[in-house]
Amino acid sequence: MNAKACKIDIQGIVQGVGFRPYVYRLARQYDIKGWVLNSPSGVVIAAEGNDRSLHAFLQGLQNDPPPLAVIRSCNVQTIEPAGYTDFTIKYSEGREEKSALISPDIAICEDCKRETRDPSDRRFEYPFTNCTNCGPRYTIIKDVPYDRSTTTMAAFPMCPQCQREYEDPLHRRFHAQPNACPVCGPHTWLVDSVGELVEKDARELLKAGHIIAVKGLGGFHLAADALNKQAVTTLRKRKKRDSKPFAVMVRNIEAARRYCRISPEEEDWLNSRHAPILILECHEQTQLPGEVIHPGLKTLGVMLPYTPLHYLLFDDKLDILIMTSANISDEPLITENDEALKKLADVADYFLLHNRDIYNPCDDSVMRVTALNTPQYFRRARGFVPSGLEVPARRNVSVLAVGGELKNTFCITRKGEAFLSQHWGDLNHYNNYLNFTKGITRFKKMLNVEPSVIAHDLHPDYQTTRWAREQTGVKRIAVQHHYAHLASVMAENDLREEVLGLICDGTGWGSDGAIWGGEILRANYQNFTRLAHLKYVPLPGGDASAGKPYRMALVYLHQAMGESGIESAKRWLPDLTEIELELMANVLKRQRETMTSSCGRLFDAVSAILGICAINKYEGQAAVELETRADLKEKSSYPYAFQSDHGILVMDVLPMWDELLKDIKGRSTVGSISMKFHLTLVQMFTTALLKLRETTGLNQVVLSGGVFHNQILLLHLISMLKEEGFFVYVNRQVPPGDGGISLGQAIIASEVSK
Repeated sequence: MNAKACKIDIQGIVQGVGFRPYVYRLARQYDIKGWVLNSPSGVVIAAEGNDRSLHAFLQGLQNDPPPLAVIRSCNVQTIEPAGYTDFTIKYSEGREEKSALISPDIAICEDCKRETRDPSDRRFEYPFTNCTNCGPRYTIIKDVPYDRSTTTMAAFPMCPQCQREYEDPLHRRFHAQPNACPVCGPHTWLVDSVGELVEKDARELLKAGHIIAVKGLGGFHLAADALNKQAVTTLRKRKKRDSKPFAVMVRNIEAARRYCRISPEEEDWLNSRHAPILILECHEQTQLPGEVIHPGLKTLGVMLPYTPLHYLLFDDKLDILIMTSANISDEPLITENDEALKKLADVADYFLLHNRDIYNPCDDSVMRVTALNTPQYFRRARGFVPSGLEVPARRNVSVLAVGGELKNTFCITRKGEAFLSQHWGDLNHYNNYLNFTKGITRFKKMLNVEPSVIAHDLHPDYQTTRWAREQTGVKRIAVQHHYAHLASVMAENDLREEVLGLICDGTGWGSDGAIWGGEILRANYQNFTRLAHLKYVPLPGGDASAGKPYRMALVYLHQAMGESGIESAKRWLPDLTEIELELMANVLKRQRETMTSSCGRLFDAVSAILGICAINKYEGQAAVELETRADLKEKSSYPYAFQSDHGILVMDVLPMWDELLKDIKGRSTVGSISMKFHLTLVQMFTTALLKLRETTGLNQVVLSGGVFHNQILLLHLISMLKEEGFFVYVNRQVPPGDGGISLGQAIIASEVSK
């Protein structure tokens, strides 16, 4: 039978995931001759064989790729046979356009775990054990194509044994770029707080109550025995972290079950190659000192060991550790040994260091599985970045969207895909801002694109807006904050027609100069119209009120009840001093303050008046603790009203406050009042959307904004809207909070730019 030949170009995540050895084995199985290589655009294959073998080979490539591979496209072109006599794996090419996708960092696989625990294996207790199916990727990559020379492993030449594994197409370490062993690879060492070498076992130090700074995959963690209340209390005090919950790392899924309830879907996420921090519901009675680990909450952030170094920190007597990022006061991740010793000298007792450089800092991802069994991200980073998201891009233009000020991510689009960066934090911190700018440069190099359009927030004083305005030779497009939230959901769900969007968050610059945060928009990718919003109230002191929920309680009491509201504030807000009360009262009477429709500030106000949280020690604390205290058995709600302001529907919660105060005075439980408040919003938002459906004819609703991390609000609202016949869409691939707005900005800009 005559030989046929074809050239196959495959694009996607196909480098560093065992794709070439898979192709090699498949070619041998079907008697295919030719070659395979990594190119800057993906993987290229020349294949020769008869019709039947070529067909089977192509079917296998597309239908059964390696588990870590993601094929975005597979283009097959018929060529003339060259008469190849065998099938070979060629070295990577660097000539073509760089469009290969970089794999995220992948959690340690079961085979590598087994080796690190096997005393007879040459990698026994080696903390950098990896193979083609696991190990570091993005955090060590400097450039594409993904070869050892373009990673931070270039400094470690392989020993003969590792080299043989690396060159054997039938070995699971074939072309595993970080391949190493104790003879040739990176190594760890332990020092005390002044940098002196210590010959001790890190596990024994943890069991003795010490705090260890651990250099991990994308940055340093601070580790302590989570069952040791004194150690956790000391860590909290030294880190100056009063209330924000700590995440924990558990030895295995069995250990996790001892502390938390875990559904099958949650177990799948914990065991996944992404290995995120997963927000789980705690058992009511455990040995954990919850009051110092996650004060005021009934949930716990849990992850499994995702590197061999972390895996080796556990033994039979140590199965749960505090594992929190070692950065101080929202500053960037610490990635270098000298930096850690300098900045953490007063925090950590010991330092577990290593000599493999971290090129791309990357924090742990944080997510939850909702009661609908859908994923919801708080932070999309390690394990997911820099994987691209397929998006509805109708124009071949590359856009750089620079996100917001807090929880910042940026996004770059390229040929129908959107690539979100890792989490950069608060860009008001200068070093976070520097990392943000450095990250943009690296992403552009990695993706081999030079965006012609920059999208930024409407807020004139955001660092991202200022940076965007400093760039030359590009078109700049300002995108309203809540419109970007809405578009992020549309992009994820491939929605092309107009939708209604209920967007609830803390703050976002409105097109009328007010601070928005409780909005219903009508929108497509080209434009939006504001149809409804929460009734405006003053925001005295701006961001200062976000940190002091009791101020917002005073604002709402005054707006709802006037002078009698101020008298109520004196009684029910003990954190409000006489001087501050007098100053605030005078400000409110003048009615000259910035106005806000923020749903987040409304949650703050209710939390404060109920005595749950008067001062936010971390962002969103008052709202999270208000949700935690809600009594799910409560079914009633409070009154609300609707008004019209120049054709815009105003959702008014002021009628609620008199009834809420009566409940407080009547000694209703905090849990009952909290739930009644939640149900009030659910009913009010549903009624508003029903009214707007009547006038617009739109039946698709998107929900986004950081407030929708609240599971009571989210789930009850989805249920009620679906009962009313709405089609409801939410964020499932990016956070509903500000970590996801860069996606929305990018899609809007790609659609409206000319």
